[in-house]
Amino acid sequence: MAKVVIFGVRDFASLAHYYLRNDSPHQVVGFTVHKAFLPDEPTFEGLPVVPLEDLGSRFPPAEFSAFAPMSHSKMNTAREAIYNEFKALGYSLISYVSSHATCLNEGSIGDNCFILEDNTIQPFVTIGNNVVLWSGNHIGHHSQIKDHNFFTSHVVLSGHCVVNPYCFLGVNATIRDQLNLAEGTLVGMSAIITKSTEPWSVYKADGSRAAKISSKDLDF
Repeated sequence: MAKVVIFGVRDFASLAHYYLRNDSPHQVVGFTVHKAFLPDEPTFEGLPVVPLEDLGSRFPPAEFSAFAPMSHSKMNTAREAIYNEFKALGYSLISYVSSHATCLNEGSIGDNCFILEDNTIQPFVTIGNNVVLWSGNHIGHHSQIKDHNFFTSHVVLSGHCVVNPYCFLGVNATIRDQLNLAEGTLVGMSAIITKSTEPWSVYKADGSRAAKISSKDLDF
């Protein structure tokens, strides 16, 4: 069991608090954001909100852990920045894996991962750091999900695939087996990917070719 401080004071932080409180051995002791984004109220979900800049004095990293279950903003780079900031401050980061997920990969999951209910993770899958798997995805055997990725819901990742960092997979996306999703790939809702992708590319429902826009340029 760890005593945990959660980054954020919005929906993702509220959901993380709910899941940790109801389905983990961890104890949430507070929340944190940068001073510039402190809410008017000094508490959130009944717990103190402490500026990240002052976190070490209130919740020292030798005694407390952190969790940053943030959104896919800026193709996961916003979440990566907070992840790295916690690391630089000396905090260890927990992962949450729902007890209602089926995980057959012998715990090959990195830190600061947020894996919700009804995910099926088959044998020999490896999952890196700072990965979000929303509810109801299928992760096929011998696949590799690298750091800083976000799967929404009901994504099918077939076997022997590699998902490189900074990818986003929309609801009901389907990825054929033995493909490589390049860094920064954005797979739109219901897209079917049948070929390996190009870096920082956007694939809409017709996933056979990339849209003429970079995923770096999206207000996303």
